Amino acid sequence: MTLYEWVIPIRLVDLIEIVIVAYVLYRLYLLMRGTIAVQLFLGLMALYGLQAIVTLFDMTVFQAFFGSISEVIVLAVIILFQPELRRLLQLLGQNPLVRRFVSSSDPDEMVDEVIEACEEMSKKGTGALLVFERTTGLRSYTETGASLHARVTSDLLVTIFYAQNPLHDGAVIIRNRRIEAARCILPVSSSRKLGAHLGLRHRAGVGITEQTDAFVVIVSEESSDISIAKDGELVSNLTTDELRRYLSQALAFQAGATGSRALAESVEA
Repeated sequence: MTLYEWVIPIRLVDLIEIVIVAYVLYRLYLLMRGTIAVQLFLGLMALYGLQAIVTLFDMTVFQAFFGSISEVIVLAVIILFQPELRRLLQLLGQNPLVRRFVSSSDPDEMVDEVIEACEEMSKKGTGALLVFERTTGLRSYTETGASLHARVTSDLLVTIFYAQNPLHDGAVIIRNRRIEAARCILPVSSSRKLGAHLGLRHRAGVGITEQTDAFVVIVSEESSDISIAKDGELVSNLTTDELRRYLSQALAFQAGATGSRALAESVEA
């Protein structure tokens, strides 16, 4: 027998598979570290080790015993590791690559949440600045704030812009129907079209639309008016129905553009 016959040939795909499995096991370890799941995992590994010994020495009685419990072991793993499996699925859902192809929420549902938040903040005189990313990336502005990566809800938006909240000063940036960051710094418009009575919040809202194609919703702290900014223009004193129409159009455009980018990238790949 030659030396080549003794050596197990290793293909490139085998190395890739080893790296993937090692990474998955490492991520699972990070998820379970510091929880009771570690002890449960060690117990399962001990059972598998014992089963291997039983099979090696051909112990008939023990083989029958392990054969009977193996039928329910998958269900037991799902029950025992339910919290960790849920966290793993949440991490997969938050992955930008997954979110690019699968929408994480209904657009109409998010519009309802934003409208409800704007109504409540308008009634209370709470200032707000919401920036919706479209085709132009806003990463440079997102990095100036505090990362959140949270689902858009009315309660969360109202809480962020509450005057005593450290995150209320600045803008909230929403990308792919998720709040990417709060307390973000935006460029301020110097346009003379804007009235002298408009404050920094409105000028920042218009400023970001002068440099990008973002869509902005603004709630005035002084007058409680709801405005939107797009393409460097400000539209003020909107009703909730008008805001819903503008926002729905902006999100429809965003969804189409995102789908086009994903399709183009997949074709190029």
